[in-house]
Amino acid sequence: MTPVLLLGIVCIFGGLLLGLTAAGALTRETPGVNRSLAVLQALTAAPEAMRTQELDTPFKQRVVEPLLGRALQVGRRFTPADGNDRLRAKIERAGNPPGWTIDRVVALKVVGLVAGVVAGLLVAAVFSVGLAPTLAIVIIAALAGYQAPNMYLYQKGFDREAQLKKSMADSIDLLTISVESGLGFDAALSYVAKNTDGPLSEEFARVLQEMQIGQGRAEALRSLADRSSLPELRSFVSAMVQADAFGIPIGQVLRVQSNEIRVKRRQWAEEQAQKVPVKILVPLIFCILPCLFLIVLGPAGISIMDNFAGM
Repeated sequence: MTPVLLLGIVCIFGGLLLGLTAAGALTRETPGVNRSLAVLQALTAAPEAMRTQELDTPFKQRVVEPLLGRALQVGRRFTPADGNDRLRAKIERAGNPPGWTIDRVVALKVVGLVAGVVAGLLVAAVFSVGLAPTLAIVIIAALAGYQAPNMYLYQKGFDREAQLKKSMADSIDLLTISVESGLGFDAALSYVAKNTDGPLSEEFARVLQEMQIGQGRAEALRSLADRSSLPELRSFVSAMVQADAFGIPIGQVLRVQSNEIRVKRRQWAEEQAQKVPVKILVPLIFCILPCLFLIVLGPAGISIMDNFAGM
């Protein structure tokens, strides 16, 4: 009876094990099927607005912003410790263009690098050049794409400082007249910022805003000088800070600064006029003189050729 009893116990446990295994398999399969059915039902029962919400999202949010986010993560790894300070200085010099932040510039550098590599490979494939020219083209295109945001900020800053230099003399004259007529320096600065246009009025308005939030006049003026590399503006700020520190009358200092700025602008105009003959020499030699020689000597050359042909 003992072997029969043991065989019965083994059969019972084996049946229970098979039953539990089958039940476990069924319980694992059923939730998966139920989940798929629930997803299909939710998709078919969802309103049209919810189904088209993904497609109605602008391309910028769906593609551009995630791409810039990943590029920013890559760019931060290769940006040096003082890279953010240099980029901030370039953005300040360019006048803080809308949308141009430090993170955006870093991301655009990475995107420009990748775009330059792809463009270089396409150019090399179109012209079917060798390995060495392909490598040179790719490197040059990658460097150009990487430096494109920096070049844009440099050009914006250069144009902005040219406008500053052009409008600085008139603005300082108006500031001098306002101070000499009885206004305080802050009030005269506000009057110039409201009644003039251009980057200099924006800088004066920013100086007033910094003074309103609690920054000292000297610190606000030094910040104005730090945001620009224009020598005339730096000289003006240095004179104003010294006059404020030593108690010198502001009107007298402004009058002297106005005369100096006008003299410097006249000297700069004379310098640019003296550069014109040198700059025009290259187009004169390579563009104007060949056309002139062709017009003057062309008929004579044709006549000489006809005479030699007749002989």
